[in-house]
Order: sequence, then C-alpha cells, then structure tokens
Amino acid sequence: MNNEFQNATIDGQKVTVYQLGKSSIEWGNGAGTLSDGMDTNKDNQPTRKLTDSAESIIIYFSRSGSTELLASKVERETNADILEVIVKDPYPSNYSKTLSRANFERENQDYPELYMQLPNLDQYKTIYLGYQIWAMTLSHPMTSFLNTYGNQLSNKRIAPFMSEGGYGQGDSVQVIKEILKQQGSTNNTFVPALIVDGNKVDRAGKQVNDWIKYI
Repeated sequence: MNNEFQNATIDGQKVTVYQLGKSSIEWGNGAGTLSDGMDTNKDNQPTRKLTDSAESIIIYFSRSGSTELLASKVERETNADILEVIVKDPYPSNYSKTLSRANFERENQDYPELYMQLPNLDQYKTIYLGYQIWAMTLSHPMTSFLNTYGNQLSNKRIAPFMSEGGYGQGDSVQVIKEILKQQGSTNNTFVPALIVDGNKVDRAGKQVNDWIKYI
C-alpha cells in the first residue's frame, strides 16, 4: 500500500479504505468492494469542519472510503472547510446488497433520504463536490444532496471530484448541471473534474495537487 495513505485522517479522524492494495483483478472495477456498513462512520463521527474564514468547502459522500480519502487530500491542499453527506439509511457493507438497492433507487427515481444539516454557504466561493460513479452516472446520495440543497448553490464555482471503477466520469457532471438548473441555481461555473480509480486513491497525491493548481 502506498505511503500516501499511511496515517491518513480527515477532520482528525482516521480514514479507512477497503479496496486499497488490491490488484486490478482482485478489485474488479469496484465489484465486490466492502464497506463498514455505515458509509465510513461505523467508528467515526460524520465529517463536519466549518470555520468563519474558509472561502471554499468540500462536500462529499463516501461508502467504502475511497472518496473520503480523496476528499482528505483535497482538504490538505486547499485547507477548505469540509462536510460529509449522510443518508438516513446507510448502504450495506455487502456489495451485492448495495448494488441491488442502488439499482432499485435508480429505476424508481427513489433516492435516499438525507440525515444532515447544511450550513449557510454564503461565505464560500468554491464548492468541491466529491462522489462516486455508479452505473456511469452520479451516485445517489449526491443526487439527493443536489435535489435537496441545489437552490443554495447559486453564484458558486463547482469543482467535481470522483472515485470510479475504471470507466470514467460518465454523465455525472452533466447531471449535476441539470439538477442545479432544475433547482433554480444560477450563475454557476464549473472546473474540469478530478477523476481517480477507486483502488488507486492512495497514489493520487500528485494528481490532486496538479488539479488544485490548475483550477
């Protein structure tokens, strides 16, 4: 396992990632990836670091830890505030059960209920949105977040970053733009997305650094 991951923390809490160190064959493009059954929070409190001075905030959801590790790297480079998206009913540890639930949610447009409070976003100029690619599109918790709070993201620069199974960003960025428009968010600008394979997030330090410098 790459030493970038050693002692990785977010808001003072240890980051656990279940798929790191697996070969591409073992990882199977994300298939079979376990989680702690509480969307990273079995042993942690939901991440919520808010200050009065930050001009950017990282808002992310993570099931198995890879997106959380990526968020921690973005936070380290930007010193942004950070907020974890929490759903009322966490996704199962078992991948097959999570896949079955996600398929049902997508087919029925029945996205998960959130269990969180959004702070006032007025002070932030940039919103870093961290999520996973599920079935070549935006993961459902982030869809729920944008459907619920998208109207509060007007006049923000949106910087998407994601972990994925080796097939790219799909239509996720376009979906974000469409939801924001539907929710009445205006005057948004977008920067090119950061895209990292879920089993390689521990080696993404330079990629994150280059992305932050670029945007």
